[in-house]
Amino acid sequence: MMENLKITLFQGYLFWEKPDKNLQNIALRLSGIREKTDLIILPEMFSTGFTMNAAEMAETMDGKTMKWMLAMAKQYECVVTGSLIIDENEKYYNRLIWMRPDGSYEYYDKRHLFALGKEHHTYTAGKKKLVVELKGWKICPVICYDLRFPVWLRNVNEAYDLLLVIANWPERRALHWRTLIPARAVENQSYVIGVNRVGHDGNEVYHSGDSTCIDPNGNVVYYKRDEEDLYTFSIIGDEVIKARRAFPFLKDADTFKIV
Repeated sequence: MMENLKITLFQGYLFWEKPDKNLQNIALRLSGIREKTDLIILPEMFSTGFTMNAAEMAETMDGKTMKWMLAMAKQYECVVTGSLIIDENEKYYNRLIWMRPDGSYEYYDKRHLFALGKEHHTYTAGKKKLVVELKGWKICPVICYDLRFPVWLRNVNEAYDLLLVIANWPERRALHWRTLIPARAVENQSYVIGVNRVGHDGNEVYHSGDSTCIDPNGNVVYYKRDEEDLYTFSIIGDEVIKARRAFPFLKDADTFKIV
């Protein structure tokens, strides 16, 4: 059974290539949480911004940002997730971490690298999906550009109940973001939560946020544009069950294999 899940998301301004300042700022913002939460969601590359300067910004899996995530998870007694730049075996990854308060974690390496921004010249693409469980929910976390690829995100055999997208998605393509997230929710009969950053990055690219939560029927649960926001809300397990019972579309989906 899926219990109702309490989510806290942070749509924040990120200081360009300043990990210490970002971690301090986010910790300060999180201190505004006033109720028990199950999951804190941070944007893509929350400690640096979306930079290709991996040689200087990358950390290891026992680095300061991983330790910071564990400290936050312990402090708020919840899962903390977001992505950072990881150096592993002489390769760089845009890696999402799913950090639990007991110190155990899972990770997902971004599958689709943003060629327009030359991300594929710096980072190595991941090959595996990640589905994690939390209070009876099956959750599939992905990163930014992955949103554009519905085959990769297809909810085969009801593999997940919540699709989670963290991003540094620019305002100039915000219409695409606002269109694709509801589409993913309706076609996969799941909640979709998108968490983006706000403000200009080091390349003077503006990000309008537009962080959102859409339920399995396409209804807006949460939406915020342009401003920093720390917001806590609940998603309802019965809404997923009722949507799939009323309209069992997933059972009629095509079968396929990703190669």
